[in-house]
Amino acid sequence: MSVIHDVKCSGLFMKLVLLQTGKTTDKNLSEIAGLYTSRISKYHAFDVITLPDLRNTRNMPVEEQKVKEGKKILQYLNPDDFIVLLDERGKEYRTIELAGWLEKIFITSNKRVVFIIGGPWGFSKEICGMSDLRISLSKMTFPHQLVRLLFLEQLYRAFTIIKGEPYHHE
Repeated sequence: MSVIHDVKCSGLFMKLVLLQTGKTTDKNLSEIAGLYTSRISKYHAFDVITLPDLRNTRNMPVEEQKVKEGKKILQYLNPDDFIVLLDERGKEYRTIELAGWLEKIFITSNKRVVFIIGGPWGFSKEICGMSDLRISLSKMTFPHQLVRLLFLEQLYRAFTIIKGEPYHHE
């Protein structure tokens, strides 16, 4: 059997979580993201948690926005989570490398893996300090709603690589 379906460490089933700030307002992007979420869930326990947008930020300094958003994020984190920030300054992985990293995590860790997509200004210092890894999808800049979809597609593709399915043509 595949490592994906046999991931039990210390008797606990490891879960993957995508924690994102603000809902996806584009109906088409939301629909496709839902499709990939459903596909990923067929391979592994996976949840998407969407935090509400901050309100009344027009005159709020950027650092204050990041701190407030960070406090919201903290409410959903456990002390033993493996925290992965999706950050433009993070490490870039080829898809096959992401699949290899996931497979290694499945074998070596029993922590919940939480991928976090922050708001438009990035992450607070506290959240950055808690992270175990930062990954970047590209050196290019994308809208946050599109980043969600791109990440979900790459996560799905990584699972197909792990399973040896023909979705990835390399």
